Amino acid sequence: MSKTKVVLALSVLVVFLVMLEPMVAVGAEWPCWRGPDRNGISPDTGLLKKWPEAGPKLLWKVDGLGKGFSTVAVTGGTIYITGDVDDSLTLFAFDMNGKIKWKVPVDKTWTKDHPGSRSTPTIDDGRLYLLSGHGKAVCMDAGNGQVKWYKTMNSFGGKSGGWGYAESILIHNDMAIVKPGGKNSIVALNKVTGETVWQSTGINAGPEYGSCIAFDCGGVDVIATGTKEGLVGVSARTGEKFWLNEWCKGNVANCPDPQYSEGYLFWANGYGKGGICLKLTPAGGKVAAEEVFTTKDFVCHHGGYVILDGHIYGNHSGGWTCMELKTGKVKWYEKAVGKGSLCYADGMLYVFGERSGKAGLLVCSPDTTKVRGTFNVEGSGPSWAHPVVTGGRLYLRYADNLYCFDVKDR
Repeated sequence: MSKTKVVLALSVLVVFLVMLEPMVAVGAEWPCWRGPDRNGISPDTGLLKKWPEAGPKLLWKVDGLGKGFSTVAVTGGTIYITGDVDDSLTLFAFDMNGKIKWKVPVDKTWTKDHPGSRSTPTIDDGRLYLLSGHGKAVCMDAGNGQVKWYKTMNSFGGKSGGWGYAESILIHNDMAIVKPGGKNSIVALNKVTGETVWQSTGINAGPEYGSCIAFDCGGVDVIATGTKEGLVGVSARTGEKFWLNEWCKGNVANCPDPQYSEGYLFWANGYGKGGICLKLTPAGGKVAAEEVFTTKDFVCHHGGYVILDGHIYGNHSGGWTCMELKTGKVKWYEKAVGKGSLCYADGMLYVFGERSGKAGLLVCSPDTTKVRGTFNVEGSGPSWAHPVVTGGRLYLRYADNLYCFDVKDR
């Protein structure tokens, strides 16, 4: 082969390798808290059904994120995450190899009870949305972190709970949804300009620590979320209150998001409280909520739950459980890695221990479960960042460390 042909072949190879990473990243879409549909469910397939004894292959690890409990958002070949570094809540952007692209300060750090970053970034149409522990909601350019607009929750008369603002901003249609708390418990902002679209009516409640979800209930567009006064639902068009269920009113803290499936809304909390299931009925452009059951068999502090085929899987006290959505019947309980958080992908539950630093892989079935592998990562203190599975990778954040593992079945 001539020298010219060799140079040409090498040039083609370099171009291919440069193109390869963005091509891979196109399939890696986890643009916000709890994934594409904010339900903890990954669309990934072709993943390992059993881990090697030492765990899946570690692709890379980065440290220096600072204190924090937020997890990753992954989209467009970029990984976003936050941490409190020195005196600044800092937004980091990494490439798919774990190399820093850029980082920018967003607000001052949260230094009161449980210091550390909270909100997971939300990326939508080239913009990034983030809420600080002090209640600064920021819209930024997702390409460089440049601020486009910001609003403060106290400008709406809001006040956080003792652990600061912790929700991750919901983007729904052309609105950014966030909870200041107080008389304007929930507000919708124009996602491009930041101008107020609506403020909720008929609710006066502290924001607590969970995020909002949006869903269609028989043709009615609904926003639901937990508050200090209980579980609320409002019109996604106007902010009008549909219902307020006070079952969890005044609990020590209400942290998880509610989840909706086929006419049923489930919400569980910690501190010995448990779960509640509501049946939602649309009529006349509104939605009524009727209590189906409450249970002490689903005490979920922070780790969340997923709903699949009429069953709820999630953290209960010191382990993991499966429950029928419509009846509250417990199907199984498994200790696994202990109390922690989870997500679902390709028939499996990915669970991560709160203080053990242990990740586990569980079979996701209403009939029974089985642990198909565990391994440990390094960190200290409580880990409240949920695991993320996207693009054939498992992301785990523990303290100021971010780990990326290959979980593709090759």
